[in-house]
Amino acid sequence: MNPSVAHAELIATFKRAQADADHKFGLIKAAAQKGPKAIQAATEAAAKAAKRRDSYAKKLAALGVSIED
Repeated sequence: MNPSVAHAELIATFKRAQADADHKFGLIKAAAQKGPKAIQAATEAAAKAAKRRDSYAKKLAALGVSIED
């Protein structure tokens, strides 16, 4: 696999992780109406998704690929 294909796949994975993190942060607002346990669960899920997104961003940065929001 050549580097440009690997970079493209990693960029696609990052974009999916970014969309997932954005979605999970949006769920926190919806969980606010359901009580503190739902808020806690949504917050934990959002934190994990953000950590996953940041991990992919770090890998891309190490490869010299810039991701712009």
